[in-house]
Amino acid sequence: MKLGIVLALAFASAASAQERITLTAARALDGRGRAIENPRVTIEGGKIVSVESAAAGPASYGLGAVTLLPGLVDTHAHLAWTFNAKDRLHTSADGETAAQTMLAIAANAYATLQAGVTTVQSPGSPEDKDLKDAIERGLPGPRVLTSLVALNERSGAPDALRALVRKRKEEGADVIKIFASKSIREGGDATMTLEQLQAACGEAKAIRLRTMVHAHSAEAMRLAAQAGCNQIEHGVFGSDEVFKLMAERGTYFDPNICLVFRNYLDNRPRFQGIGNYNDEGFASMERAIPLATLSFKKAIATPGLKVVFGTDAVAGAHGKNVEELVCRVRDGGQAPMAAIVSATSLAAEAVGLGAEIGALAPGLQADLIAVDGDPSKDITALRRVVFVMKGGKVYKGR
Repeated sequence: MKLGIVLALAFASAASAQERITLTAARALDGRGRAIENPRVTIEGGKIVSVESAAAGPASYGLGAVTLLPGLVDTHAHLAWTFNAKDRLHTSADGETAAQTMLAIAANAYATLQAGVTTVQSPGSPEDKDLKDAIERGLPGPRVLTSLVALNERSGAPDALRALVRKRKEEGADVIKIFASKSIREGGDATMTLEQLQAACGEAKAIRLRTMVHAHSAEAMRLAAQAGCNQIEHGVFGSDEVFKLMAERGTYFDPNICLVFRNYLDNRPRFQGIGNYNDEGFASMERAIPLATLSFKKAIATPGLKVVFGTDAVAGAHGKNVEELVCRVRDGGQAPMAAIVSATSLAAEAVGLGAEIGALAPGLQADLIAVDGDPSKDITALRRVVFVMKGGKVYKGR
């Protein structure tokens, strides 16, 4: 089906956020670790009014033998990464028009929403701002938070970094993305000084912006935690010591142990030869998979460490976000309910929206999904999304 038709149907089927809606299901998971049998959820004005158990009566959507839960929150996905008409990673040099690129980005957003992810933090691309604005005007897609262009060690001395943080806020950024280490394809060594990180993260905090830091090495992670940055991404070489420090500082950790690596390897011909996507880079990513899994196991064993859901989804991975949660449970040993909480209430808290989304509770936005099966017992049920609502509007239903 052509993208234009898909978008038109999605607009046509979206229920008015102002009407009173009731949902019933076999069970619900509230996003905070609690299960509810035979729930009845009432929604009005796009928000949850009540959540009852075993309440009788007709429903706007009688969803049947499914599990209802909050819409998933992916704290790190790159919606602006696409493949071009030649089936290669899109770059500024491939001759694609701006319209072609934005249509492909809109398709990524739609696929992500249909997979049950209702909020995405999409860092590092200026196109994210236009996408965010279009979705807020009605384009089907997840709620988008963006950093716009990221900062790194070449962004300048502390004063220059502070100025760039202020500029990003003026440009409409919701979060500041910082590269504090090399890519895993280049070894992941630390690249920024403590002074640089303190300047960027300190300035962001002063103007009420969060920070998320790309850091693979334990040293880069340690510096980011010491600098008071809010969230650390990846952490392939994370150590017990640095995870303990992060727990003490209240730093969120977004590990990416599966989807991003598998996606690159599965789509190797589409990336090969572009930048550091070379033979050495692919070999590094393959070696990183067991290391990332080991790091994840250390992280979830660290008392008090807030481990959240993020995928680092790039071109080829959009709409497959839940595969990261499947890997965390299957390969990383995380309990299914803990994985669900990491992708709902805890992830919402990490992106600064804990009072608005991430839980099945009165007063919060009606971002709800239903899946065939019970993901608290079988995490793969998250692959079978049969219903999606965002802000009280239905984008997928039966």
